[in-house]
Amino acid sequence: MITLNSCLAVTAILFALGLYNVMTRKNAVGLLMGVELILNAASINFVAFSHFNGNHVGGNVFSLFLIVLAASEAAVALAIVVSIYKQFGTINADEADSLKG
Repeated sequence: MITLNSCLAVTAILFALGLYNVMTRKNAVGLLMGVELILNAASINFVAFSHFNGNHVGGNVFSLFLIVLAASEAAVALAIVVSIYKQFGTINADEADSLKG
């Protein structure tokens, strides 16, 4: 039986792994994967709270909104990563420190 506490524990672990990934990675693709983990943790929280509070539609709508937001964020960020790779020859975030207009 799945309880609210077990859902919150899973989301806390996902959020912590994503935050650790964002804070320790220098690779831009690794940073994106960490952000995706954080967004997925938030999405699971929305669904869990809506399920256990009786409102089954609201959490699912927010979760769907988050999935669309994450997909668009990934598309834009990957385009930026490809552009950085063409400009600097690397995808390390700390080496791409100058921007041209």
